[in-house]
Amino acid sequence: MSAKIIDGIAVARGLRKDCRKRIEALHERSGVSPGLAVILVGSDPASRVYVRNKIKACAEVGLRSQVLTFAESVGQAEIVQTIEKLNHDPQTHGILVQLPLPPHLHIPTIVETISVEKDVDGFHLYNVGGLIIGNTAFPPCTPYGVTKLLEHEGIELEGKNVVVVGASNIVGKPMALMLMQREATVSICHAKTKDLAQYTILADILVVAAGRPNLILPQMVKTGAVVIDVGINRLPDGRIVGDVDFEGLRQKASYITPVPGGVGPMTVTMLLANTIASAERAAAKMKLSATA
Repeated sequence: MSAKIIDGIAVARGLRKDCRKRIEALHERSGVSPGLAVILVGSDPASRVYVRNKIKACAEVGLRSQVLTFAESVGQAEIVQTIEKLNHDPQTHGILVQLPLPPHLHIPTIVETISVEKDVDGFHLYNVGGLIIGNTAFPPCTPYGVTKLLEHEGIELEGKNVVVVGASNIVGKPMALMLMQREATVSICHAKTKDLAQYTILADILVVAAGRPNLILPQMVKTGAVVIDVGINRLPDGRIVGDVDFEGLRQKASYITPVPGGVGPMTVTMLLANTIASAERAAAKMKLSATA
């Protein structure tokens, strides 16, 4: 068999058209234009590329954006003060701190400073905790994008055996919680898991976010499984690959995401969707206050 390749670029394109329509409708009925603020610290090349892509995506759908750039030596107090100012800015509906940060900055403190109502990355403790009861304000963008890809392809989750490889706070753990909300039976594997293949071979749906190229080989996956590759790895020759043996698995899986062009475009798209949702909530509150 040959797997259907899930085209994340095409799915994201469709969702971004919907984002543009939502922005236009929101502005027409309330005068509110969604705004995103991105805080970038230092000169990490990868971070700059990621931020540039996010700003480009914002422009594509008509979402206002600004990048606040700081030197690597910036003090924590200055970053916190900047976030607090953005928290009180009615024109800013989403705040994103690009990670990683320099080691002298305490990430948990900085992330917790972001208002829950503007935490469009979904990293605030409130939003992470909300995943447990299915009441988060903003789902983390990458797991959110994965669920949208599965929905687009009509892949059933209820009752399925799902294995998530990777237990990070950004992808693995929230991914598992979101899948459980859809009544999947979920196992989480990580760096300390013994005999990884004994778990992956049972998966109807396999989500891999471990950051290791060629971690998942064809003999580790059952025929007909759905394989979602969240990994992004740069090889010595400059090629970008995921965490699975794509060429080997595409002959065995029923669906598979490529790298690049799979989950990546969805992550940025869900950031746009979260920011628009924040602006829609803010507009609804304004309307309620005006009629009270």
